Amino acid sequence: MGIQKRLVGSYFAVILITVCILEIFLIASVNYYYYHNVERILVNQAEISASFFHQYFAEEELEKQSERLLNGFSQNTAAQVQIISSSGQLLQDSAGAQDGKNMIDYPDVQEACSGTVGIWKGREPSAHDTVLAVSYPLQAKDMTVGAVRFVTSLTDTMATIRYISAIFISVGLIVVAIVAVLGIFLSRTITGSITELKLAAEQMAEGDFTARAKKRYQDELGTLADTFNTMAAKIRRNEQLKNDFISSVSHEIRTPLTSIKGWVVTLKTEPKDGTAMLADGLEIIESETDRLTVLVDELLDLSKLDNGRIVLSRTPLHLADLLRHIGKQLAPRAARQSISLEVQADDTLPVIHADENRLKQVLINLLDNALKFTGPNGIIKVRAHSSQEQVVITVEDTGAGIAEEDIEHVLQKFYKGNTSAAGSGLGLSICYEIVKLHQGQLKIDSQAGQGTKVYIYLPRN
Repeated sequence: MGIQKRLVGSYFAVILITVCILEIFLIASVNYYYYHNVERILVNQAEISASFFHQYFAEEELEKQSERLLNGFSQNTAAQVQIISSSGQLLQDSAGAQDGKNMIDYPDVQEACSGTVGIWKGREPSAHDTVLAVSYPLQAKDMTVGAVRFVTSLTDTMATIRYISAIFISVGLIVVAIVAVLGIFLSRTITGSITELKLAAEQMAEGDFTARAKKRYQDELGTLADTFNTMAAKIRRNEQLKNDFISSVSHEIRTPLTSIKGWVVTLKTEPKDGTAMLADGLEIIESETDRLTVLVDELLDLSKLDNGRIVLSRTPLHLADLLRHIGKQLAPRAARQSISLEVQADDTLPVIHADENRLKQVLINLLDNALKFTGPNGIIKVRAHSSQEQVVITVEDTGAGIAEEDIEHVLQKFYKGNTSAAGSGLGLSICYEIVKLHQGQLKIDSQAGQGTKVYIYLPRN
């Protein structure tokens, strides 16, 4: 069953149950109101009649005064009036019923003869009609000498109740119909957006990453459409980055392989005594092999990070010693490029628990980037300081910096800015993930032509 049918069915079921409950309550209230009013009127009339008898006729016999009483009681009422003896015998009847009829079988008459007010509703066989009867005891000298009985037909009352009930039911059906129509319309506003999202998702599943979902309303589904479109844009961008990465890696691999093969062919064809050329060739082959090794290592690290297979080997680490060691390792390269490399790390830095090899990988990668993009007479500074909760390592250079359009993406996998030198575009992404594994943060602050600052925040414990 589709969403639209479920929504309409749910709306219809809820409103139908609500309307039914309301109808039952209203019809029951109308029934009670009309029947109670009729009953109250008859009880009041019977009570007044019994009081009148007690005040003016209590000293006389009921049988002798029954006709006078009937005339007096029936003058101000449209109901049928009956005067009944204490034994249940009918003495007088305003409807002309035969005197002497035994009325003791009626429940209301039995109660009145026993001294209490009796009320009975039922079908009168003689009249073939549903009636309401109220019998009130007639008291004389603290004794029940008979009863006065008021009887009225309920035909008109029941017809009125049925008419009002029919109106209520008709209104209820109209309300249910309106709600059903509104439910269909409302469900279409929901399912329409969902259908468009589904179609866009199917297009993306077929490989069309230009597909976008139309945003109809400013609601949760509209927010979902925005999220979907943002996701589609990111997927398309990542797809483009992946394609660029494959092209870049292919080039990165082809270049050293071509160089290695060329020198191998050259060395094979050169005379045996070409010692100088042999040395140059082997040096280039070694250098190009190192380039291939770095690229393969980056790809392996990326695969391990994506699959969650990198496990840190945490040990107590003296950060100052690590930074000075890396500074010494890269000092010759900086000197060759006429770049000033400064390392400022106090021995007061706390000992942290970290994976030394992985942090070394991060710092060397950052410094390698700084050396690539910093020209002669430039300055690279590596500094570290600690606060109460964390240690902060800063790698700052006076190089080319990062363009504004690239700064938000340089930590993404495969991304290479327009000013990037040769490389896979994985280095910063891998650094970011390694720092993240240490429960730390890596942030970059840079402007084109004004150098770059990279901040590494690591917890102290």
